Amino acid sequence: MSWFESFILGLVQGLTEFLPISSSAHLRLTAAFSGWEDPGAAFTAITQIGTEAAVLLYFRKDIVRIVSSWFRSLFDKSMRGDHDAKMGWLVIVGSIPIGVLGVTLKDQIEGPFRDLRVTATTLIVMGIVLGFADRLAARDELGGRHRAARERKSLKELGVRDGLIFGVCQAMALIPGVSRSGATISGGLFMGYTREAAARYSFLLAIPAVLASGAFELKDAAEGGHVSWGPTFFATVIAFVVGYAVIAWFMRFITTKSFMPFVWYRIALGIVLFVLVGTDVLSPHAGESGD
Repeated sequence: MSWFESFILGLVQGLTEFLPISSSAHLRLTAAFSGWEDPGAAFTAITQIGTEAAVLLYFRKDIVRIVSSWFRSLFDKSMRGDHDAKMGWLVIVGSIPIGVLGVTLKDQIEGPFRDLRVTATTLIVMGIVLGFADRLAARDELGGRHRAARERKSLKELGVRDGLIFGVCQAMALIPGVSRSGATISGGLFMGYTREAAARYSFLLAIPAVLASGAFELKDAAEGGHVSWGPTFFATVIAFVVGYAVIAWFMRFITTKSFMPFVWYRIALGIVLFVLVGTDVLSPHAGESGD
């Protein structure tokens, strides 16, 4: 991998990780359209450490408060009803599905799931799902001629059941094209949470999964020697800087705007991809490495 490739891929990772459009799909497509080798699941997992560092920085006050309260609740029973302490446990509970499926489906994630036809399908299907979820949220917020507006749930109402459902939604993002934030936010909107609450928990829930995945891939890559370390770390730094700016913009955007621009983008990109593969402009395995 060249330094120019790593710069572009790091930029793409930072721009797309927190938007509901799938960073793994865009990394895959960037390589395919450019005629580069597929950066691979290891590159994706490692550069995601950069974007998660941006999450840690942006939500640092929330994270310090949650970790502190959770740790104190282990020894102080009076702290166990505290909202932040419960959030710590709920992040752990919500991380279980992706941990289990990430290990059991590792071969599929690095193989068949990277087929561009699978990516095109998930872009379209999850785009439609996000669109329905967004319309449901808008209906509750705005009401209508024959119904009053309904207040949506905040994270203070999050429980174990909802935490696990969020976790299952996050696990769907193991398939390129689904989008971690898109799947968890859609799940949250269907369960009645506000856009801001669903997005915030989505970002917090991603921290253990992404850091664990990145650490696992770092160890695996170090033993296998199949990663270009310099360009990969450069891409990780780029992803961190760009990702932080995107989080700040996205959290402001969702307080007043609909997710529909992302929905139409996903559907359009999926259709274009199907056309390109169907007309043999792109191979379903374009850009894949020979590993």
